[in-house]
Amino acid sequence: MLRAAIRVTCLTFILLAGSAGAAAGQHGPSGPDSEETEGKSKSYSWGLGLGGITQQQPYRGMKRDYFPIPLLVFENRWVKLMGPIFDLKLGDLELGENQEISFAVTAQPIGFDGYSSNDAPILNGMSKRKGGSFLGPSIQWSNPYVDVSAKWLYDVSGSSKGQKLSIGLARSYFAGPRLMFTPSVSAIWMNSKYVDYYYGVRASEVRADRPAYFADSTLNVELAVRTNYMIDKHQSVFLSLGYMMLGSQIKNSPLTDRSGESKVFLGYLYRFR
Repeated sequence: MLRAAIRVTCLTFILLAGSAGAAAGQHGPSGPDSEETEGKSKSYSWGLGLGGITQQQPYRGMKRDYFPIPLLVFENRWVKLMGPIFDLKLGDLELGENQEISFAVTAQPIGFDGYSSNDAPILNGMSKRKGGSFLGPSIQWSNPYVDVSAKWLYDVSGSSKGQKLSIGLARSYFAGPRLMFTPSVSAIWMNSKYVDYYYGVRASEVRADRPAYFADSTLNVELAVRTNYMIDKHQSVFLSLGYMMLGSQIKNSPLTDRSGESKVFLGYLYRFR
């Protein structure tokens, strides 16, 4: 299940980009305003931790995965690293008090999908699908009401030659100076090359219970909530719960038997700086 381990690791750091980012120093025991001022005075921040994740993928007969995950975060004025997710910062645009638009180039060198024929019975006899490496522009609008993010990624590895466009909304709520909740909703569009590569069935792969299938572009919707608790200035624990509602082109594939993917991520992070 190496493919599953790699995919789950990548998904972990997508969750971590939001939850650990906050835990890594945006808001601490002394409150969001004082911590923000402190963060701007630092040249960089970094942390290490450990987490565990469980995820159920939609392929028929594929068992729920459970994995321990090492955590690494690093950020300075020019770059942000969340495991295999890397952002090259291009600059910020101030729109007024408490409003800012940030631009970046995002790289995801390890693919989120891909499988081998022995990962589930329904995949027996299928050609291996490789995970792609994605690159593209991203933007985030931070404001007092709701944070808006958008990202366009292209598979530069050529595995699927696919594209993904995601738009997300998130807002953080504080229950005292140490506890933060961040509900979010995201829409993720994937083009036909991406969906067909991972969920389609080629003519050479047809069998009695697996008819040929060409998948078109589709839209997934993810609902998630992150909870961060600051133990002290350096230590934090966080819990992320997410459910991905799969688009019709994925649900209709003969390779799948679920309408969604669920995942739970629990972790601990120590911020050294």
